[in-house]
Amino acid sequence: MRWKQFFTPVKSINAIQAGELLQKASPGEINILDVRQPTEYEKGHIPGAKLIPLPELGDRLQELDPDRETLVY
Repeated sequence: MRWKQFFTPVKSINAIQAGELLQKASPGEINILDVRQPTEYEKGHIPGAKLIPLPELGDRLQELDPDRETLVY
């Protein structure tokens, strides 16, 4: 039942906290997920971010490592 995932509590952080999290993490330790549209991604994105536009997310969750923390923007 994939709909249950939408009721999983998540922690919100601000941009400064996200930057600190990424500085402390080893490369590949965190899933960095960009849910914007491709044109927005092309204009600029966090290095290493994976683009999965929000409307496609439900069908592409298997592309993310479930054992890693995920930063979504």
